Amino acid sequence: MSTFSFCRPTHSSGGTAPRALFSVHLILVLAVVALFGPAAPVLAQTASDEEARVGGPGAANYELAERFAPYKIEEKAYDLTVEPRWIEGTEGFWYDFETAEGTRYWIVNPEESTQRELFDRERLAAELTRITQDPWDARHLPIENIRFVDENTLQFDVTSSQDVEAEESEVEEEQQKQDVEDAGDEEETEQKVFHFEYDVTTQTLRELEDYEEPDDHPDWASVSPDGETVVFARNYDLWAMDGEAYEKVLDARRGEDGEDAEEAVQELDLDETRLTEDGEKYYSYAANNDGRGTTDQEKREERGERKAVDISWAKDSRRFALVREDLRDVEELWVVHATGNERPELETYKYPMPGEDSVGHGEIWIYDLQAEEKALVSDTTWTDPSLSIIDDRQFRYPGSEEPRRRVWLSDGSDRLWYERHSRDRTEADLVVADAETGEVERTVVEERFNKYFHTQRPELLSNGDVLWLSERDGWSHLYRYGPDGTVKAQLTEGDWHVDAVEAVDEEEDVAYVTGNGREAGEDPYYDHLYRVQLDGSGVELLNPGDADHSAAMNESARFFVDNHSRVNTTPQSVLRNAEGEVVTKLQTADLSALTDDGWQMPEPFRVKAADGVTDLYGVMYKPFDFDPDKEYPVVTYVYPGPQTEAVPKSFAPSGDEVGLAQLGVIVVVAGHRGGHPDRSRWYHTYGYGDLRDYPLADKKALIEQLATRHDHIDGDRVGIYGHSGGGFLTTTALLQYPDVFDVGVASSGNHENDVYHRWWSETHHGVERTVDDSGEVAWEYDIGKNSALAGTLDGDLLLTTGTIDNNVHPANTYRMAKALIEANKRFDFFVFPGQRHGYGGMDDYWFWLRAEYFAEHLLGDGRDAPNVTPLQQETPASDRP
Repeated sequence: MSTFSFCRPTHSSGGTAPRALFSVHLILVLAVVALFGPAAPVLAQTASDEEARVGGPGAANYELAERFAPYKIEEKAYDLTVEPRWIEGTEGFWYDFETAEGTRYWIVNPEESTQRELFDRERLAAELTRITQDPWDARHLPIENIRFVDENTLQFDVTSSQDVEAEESEVEEEQQKQDVEDAGDEEETEQKVFHFEYDVTTQTLRELEDYEEPDDHPDWASVSPDGETVVFARNYDLWAMDGEAYEKVLDARRGEDGEDAEEAVQELDLDETRLTEDGEKYYSYAANNDGRGTTDQEKREERGERKAVDISWAKDSRRFALVREDLRDVEELWVVHATGNERPELETYKYPMPGEDSVGHGEIWIYDLQAEEKALVSDTTWTDPSLSIIDDRQFRYPGSEEPRRRVWLSDGSDRLWYERHSRDRTEADLVVADAETGEVERTVVEERFNKYFHTQRPELLSNGDVLWLSERDGWSHLYRYGPDGTVKAQLTEGDWHVDAVEAVDEEEDVAYVTGNGREAGEDPYYDHLYRVQLDGSGVELLNPGDADHSAAMNESARFFVDNHSRVNTTPQSVLRNAEGEVVTKLQTADLSALTDDGWQMPEPFRVKAADGVTDLYGVMYKPFDFDPDKEYPVVTYVYPGPQTEAVPKSFAPSGDEVGLAQLGVIVVVAGHRGGHPDRSRWYHTYGYGDLRDYPLADKKALIEQLATRHDHIDGDRVGIYGHSGGGFLTTTALLQYPDVFDVGVASSGNHENDVYHRWWSETHHGVERTVDDSGEVAWEYDIGKNSALAGTLDGDLLLTTGTIDNNVHPANTYRMAKALIEANKRFDFFVFPGQRHGYGGMDDYWFWLRAEYFAEHLLGDGRDAPNVTPLQQETPASDRP
């Protein structure tokens, strides 16, 4: 076990004699507190109990866990779903799908109810071998970047083993670069890429000798709908260039990548116009105004470069709008990049915390290119509101060379639609502003609640009516509003949840929405697609079946691909029309590589919440060598939500739960009251005002019910783990219910929510607005911290964090560790150097660190060798550090 152990006595949970009193492994030494206590007593057990109980030296099945570690399963899993690439100008699409026979490419004609293979694979492999002079076969086609240029013609690329033959000028340029680089650096070579065009009807292939690379739009460019203006930021202000200058940019970037593309643009002499002169640090017109994500040194070096702007365009290109954040008075936060640079570098960024007076505020600015003037939307309704511009729906075809852009909800450039939310997220309005003056013209929708709520993007109909999702009757439902804010109709109703509007067909007078909880007898989280009449006359289910469904509609909304599965069923894909009729079956996933290796389906289950009334839904993962006569420890993965419960509903073969279970434990994942928005509003907001503790009673009830229901679950040996909010909850569980939870692994947890981002904590726990006699507004916030409970720790706890986590700052974990030290508690602490919130490229190491911790403390079978052998075996010895 490679952690820093705070002198904790190690005892076996497997029913054997206590192990060595201490095991101190030094990775990063922060502090040592040594208080020696007696080992936990081992209760007397009968011989039969001992024999049935999985635990003790040799009990952990490391070999099986290695075979089904997440990175191993990914190698055995073929495609599970059909991802349609819709073809512009048709109703059809193409897709690729991998099975044990390799990848096949299919084209589908919905109007003729047919699908066929795009290529004769054997013939194509022979042709590619002949042209590229590299060997290919039908199962290993090297096709990349398929793109349709019209409904019958596609192009694709093939990267060969040949080196590119450089032009003489390029050789000289590369030589100059090489002269300034270290002599020991290896010279990089570029492989030749062949470009091909293929006729779908005749199945004929030709090489494109004079191929021109497609447009490669830089991240900093926001291109107007008419292509005549390109807006970007530099030195905190807005700048623009015309379409002619931008064509030069695209030509310079063509065929180049990354830094080479930007260097090519820097050599151009471009005419640029400065649009604003009042931008400044932390009150910038550029996107990512808070400074998070780059070191201070990088900020200084890049200050004069073009930067992206997060703007939305009027469809006639006359105006654009953006939300400009004023963060000047917000307090700063820092992380230190101790690795990855010659010298450690500082990253400074603005980070508002709960209850602080200065949390920043947004302003909506509208710029008129014709008048060369800007207007500020005069919205002073609330203190510290959140403002967001409403964009219209856009359909994007794969392979499109059009730049990505946001566009206004309205058709013209006279009216701007936006949303405003109060700081505590209990109030929201849908507002229309006059784009010329910035004056608020009307409020179309007002929402008022006692607890937080979330909104979805509204739909604007051609007659000015608005489709709006609201939870005003306790469930998320679709409403139709008139332009004056009058509710014309509630389009859906009942005890079920409308999740989002997927498409609107005004000619048919219908909307297509995803929803869940409507179909009797199903898991209420299973998604379905519904057709809703815009006059409120009815709702129709379009993809029936007791499974979780994912729908992908085409632009006309006449057809959609329906991928469906449960956690314990093989995924299937069909094509349906707008009436829900099956047009053609597409694919069934190939699980042969998994099942041949012994992989088994998990088991969904249902239990009651602690109130004895509310149904909770979960998934159980067993070891693949499961013996029903044995008794296994149980480990539960947790995430508090409330935005999601992180409980899988559709089939997914990989995941940490599968690999962890193979050690010889039962892994369970289940929801809890307050965990998810896809049920009733009561369920979703259950934890409001009790953010630290609200899921715990249901987690305790989960373990107790499963242990009573299943003889193979040992309710006296319980582990728990989670990340982020789940790390917070893991630690809380061990502290609040030390008699239930024995071992916890808490990664990057927001243990101290007063130093976590104010949006999450204030929204889901609550913040109180106060006004003194002079009219000054203040915000009061109080939430329980894990550190306040440090003295109750009685189990084994591993805390981890990344050193440059700029989301849940490491201060959360450091303060938790300090409180445990001051309470004279033994625990383990591990730091991931140079890692953000998700541990990036150290995921595989993290899997084994967590797995071995449970093996040691739940099964009594730890590993002390310095090598993480399963990972070393994945890499040839010559390639290891």
